Amino acid sequence: MSVVGGRIGGGASGPAAGPKEEPPMLLRDVEPGDVDAYVRMRCDPVMMAELGGPAPREGIEAKVEKDAATTASGETWIKMIVPDAGRPAAVAGSVSLWSHDLDGPTISEIGWMVLPEYQGRGLGKRAVRAVLESARDTDQWGLIHAYPATTNAPSNGICRSLGFHFAGEQDLPFADRVLRVNHWTIDPRTDLA
Repeated sequence: MSVVGGRIGGGASGPAAGPKEEPPMLLRDVEPGDVDAYVRMRCDPVMMAELGGPAPREGIEAKVEKDAATTASGETWIKMIVPDAGRPAAVAGSVSLWSHDLDGPTISEIGWMVLPEYQGRGLGKRAVRAVLESARDTDQWGLIHAYPATTNAPSNGICRSLGFHFAGEQDLPFADRVLRVNHWTIDPRTDLA
């Protein structure tokens, strides 16, 4: 687990008001009990609109069990975003980092989801930054790729603001669909903004 938080500048009163305290956010490993959060993220048409539509409810328990096991082994990093460290059961979304083959070479890929009621608060950006900082500190993942849909302005904005390099648009197979995505890359050891 890691707590992400601290002071940030600006705010509703503007930069002259000085820094304000940002509430601590917890990133914790996915657990077998995160089924409800997975259902809300993966089976909801709104949440999955940029990923070609909702996943079926059947099999979510097995997916969570598999993700918890691969995270426990270190094969993947699947972090649940907890917006209030004092309430660890309230999950706002997730950030995942994993390696897989993509038309030949093995690559590291990062992806994230933030539930609608938590969007627009900077939680996704803070969580992605924290995972990239951990990747930099452990030097485990090398060059990391992200593939947000071309129409997903918030996720593309996160990539841009954190120092990812835009590699271009492409069609990407995903869950028996083909998505139009922006391909971004970052080497957290050298590029993290």
